[in-house]
This record gives sequence, structure tokens and C-alpha cells, in this order.
Amino acid sequence: MWFAGPAPLFHTLSHGALRPGFHLERGMKIGLFGGSFNPAHEGHAHVAETARMRLGLDRIIWLVSPQNPLKSKRDTAPLSERIAAIRPFVGPKDIISDFETRISATYTLDTLRALKARYPGVQFVWIMGGDSLASFHRWRGWVQIARMIPIAIVSRPGVLMKSRLSPAARRFAHYRRKEREGRILRGLPAPAWAYLKGPLHNISSTALRAQRKKATEGETPSQS
Repeated sequence: MWFAGPAPLFHTLSHGALRPGFHLERGMKIGLFGGSFNPAHEGHAHVAETARMRLGLDRIIWLVSPQNPLKSKRDTAPLSERIAAIRPFVGPKDIISDFETRISATYTLDTLRALKARYPGVQFVWIMGGDSLASFHRWRGWVQIARMIPIAIVSRPGVLMKSRLSPAARRFAHYRRKEREGRILRGLPAPAWAYLKGPLHNISSTALRAQRKKATEGETPSQS
């Protein structure tokens, strides 16, 4: 079941939003790539780099969530470890940010409200993989998010049909732009979204966590 009604305003943004931890100039073209990145991998880098090239972005801000509300806290590594693991995958001008922790935000909707209020002259576009589009209708205030910021979806293996037939894709079908319009997407009024196809990367955070768990369980204590 999914809910498309409006989400209430998050009331504690004003103070933290003044200390974002980075500076952006008016007119900049910024991609926002959010997630738990638990852990980060080459698939994330593929999504970010595809968006950077196809959208003509100045930089990408990797917004590392303190905790994905749709995932188990038990399986989420500490924020500092996840941030450190991202560094090999970012571009030279990109930013790795703990902005959501700084403003005590749990949901993307609240993060976007704070960023747009703090940087009114910046052209923001939200970046996500096709797997995220498939579950986007489970996000708090997803309809408001779609009406707040242009969205670029980068294809991911195994979810093409599921993402294109998702409640979000159907709800905003009339606002989908052609792939070749990627470079103007960031400046379009929302709702506006585009599906960017490209070489598919099979690595996933779920698979990496499973590999690590298997390796850990296979270790035997040293004999003294």
C-alpha cells in the first residue's frame, strides 16, 4: 500500500539549515544523490557519473543519510564508516555531506525543503537509480518531492520494467521528458523527470553486505 497525501512540515530545520557544511553559488547546477550508501560501490559511482555527464552538472552532493527509514538499523554501518567508503567513488569537485545529520532530518522531503530554502539561486536536480524509482512511492511525501525538484533516474540492472510501471512513474507519466533533454532538466519547473539509459552495473549494496556477512561467519577463531 502507498500513500500520496501531503507530508507535514518538519519543524526543526531553521537552525541546522544555516550550517550546511558546504557553500554553493547562485546559478550552480547541482545534482543531489541521497542514500544510506551501505556500503558505497561502483554502481553508485556509475549512477553519479552518468548523471553528471548527461545533465551537465557542476558537481554532485552525496547526501549520506544517518538512517534509511525503510531499512533496518541493525544492518546499517556507522555514518563515519559509510562516508569514508564513498571517497574513492566521488568526482574531484563533488561533496560528501552529512547534511541530514546536521539538521536532524530523517526524510528526503525535509532535506530538500532545507536546501532549497538555503540556496534559492541554485539549480538542483535529484538523482536516483532505477531501483529507487521502483520503491519511490514508499518515501514520505514522494508526491511533494516530485513537485519540488526535477528528478533524473539512471537505469539499473533487473528493475527496468518494475521502475517504469511503478506508482511514481505512472502518477507522473505526463511529466516525463525525453532522454535527450537531460541538459535542460535541471532548469525545468517540477514536476519533471527523465530516465537515463546507459551501460548497466550489476553491483549492489545488498550483495556486498551479504558477501561480507558470509565472509565473517566463515572465519574461525585463532587457536591459542
